Amino acid sequence: MTINLFYDEPDPDRWVRFDRFPRRLIRRLFRGKSQPGGQAMVALGLMKGLDLLKIPYRYNDYSYARNNPGELIGVLGKTHLLYEQKFKNPIVLGASIFSHPIEYPNLLEDHKNIKQILVPGNWMKKMFEPYFLGKVLSWPVGIDTEKWSGEIKKNSLPVDYLIYDKIRWNRGAAEDGLIIPILHRLQAQGYTYEIIRYGHYSHNLLMNKLSSSKAAIFLCEHETQGLAYQQILATGTPIFAYDQEEFWLDPEFYPHKVKFGPVSSVPYWDDRCGLRFNSLDDFENKLEVFHRKLKNDEFSPRSYITENLSLELAAKNYYDIYSKLYWHTK
Repeated sequence: MTINLFYDEPDPDRWVRFDRFPRRLIRRLFRGKSQPGGQAMVALGLMKGLDLLKIPYRYNDYSYARNNPGELIGVLGKTHLLYEQKFKNPIVLGASIFSHPIEYPNLLEDHKNIKQILVPGNWMKKMFEPYFLGKVLSWPVGIDTEKWSGEIKKNSLPVDYLIYDKIRWNRGAAEDGLIIPILHRLQAQGYTYEIIRYGHYSHNLLMNKLSSSKAAIFLCEHETQGLAYQQILATGTPIFAYDQEEFWLDPEFYPHKVKFGPVSSVPYWDDRCGLRFNSLDDFENKLEVFHRKLKNDEFSPRSYITENLSLELAAKNYYDIYSKLYWHTK
C-alpha cells in the first residue's frame, strides 16, 4: 500500500485565476525562502516520519488520484483543496484543518467521500465530535527529535528562563495582568530571562536561545497541538506553562458564536515536562516549587516527547488510521 498525500498552502488567487503561483515565486525572490508555518509542518513532519519508517507515499500526485478515484487519499491541509480539486476519492481529512465546524456546516453533504476527520488534539476532538459524529480522531504530528535535541545545550546555561510569548488575543490586558507582572517577579527573585515572541523568530534563533537557557516559561491562551512548546521539551528544556484551562478564546468565534471549554495550552503533557500555572497568583505560588524541582533535576521532558510524539510514532499512527480505511474502502 502506498499512501496518497495532498497538501497546499491556503493562498487564494487575488486578482486573476491562478495568480497565487507567480505571487509565491515573486515573494520568494524578494524575501527569500520562508520558514514553514504550523500547517506546512504537519505535512513535512508526516512525510519525514514515513521516510524514517520506509513507508511509501505519493505527494500531490493529482493525476494519480483522478485516474484512481476509488483509492483512499489523505488531504492534510485546509478544505480549499477539496473545493479546488473536487476529489472523487475516499478521503482522510486533516489534521491541519479549519478552526470550528460552523465554518463549514455542509462539509459532509458537499463531500460525502470524507471517511475520517483528523484534528491535532483531544480537546479539539471533543469540540468537533457533536458536528461529525463517529468521524473524528485526534492525531498529532511528530517532533523531529534529532533536530530538536539535547545536543544544542552546549553552553554554560547562564539564562534561567527563556520566555516564549504566544499571547495572541486581548494583548493589552495580558501584558498588564500577566506578562509584565511575571517579568517583575522574575527580576525581584534575581532570575535572568530572555524573551522570544511568536511570529518573530526563526528556528535557528529559538535553538540558539535554548542552548543557554535552563528552563522555559510558555505563555499562550491555548494550543490545538503546540509544536513550539513540544520542540522546546524535545531539547530537554523543562517548561513552566501558563494553562488557564478555560474557554477557547478565538475572537472570530468567542463569545458570540462558540463557547467551548476547557481547552489547554499544553494538550500533550505529563509531570516530566514541568509544571503548569493558571493565573498570576498561581505563578507566584509555584515559581519556587518549579525552580527547586529544576535544580534537583526532577524533570525529564525529552523522554516524554520521544515516547509520545516522535516522528516515527506519529507516522506509524497515521499509517494505522490510513491503512484501516484503505482496506475498508477497497
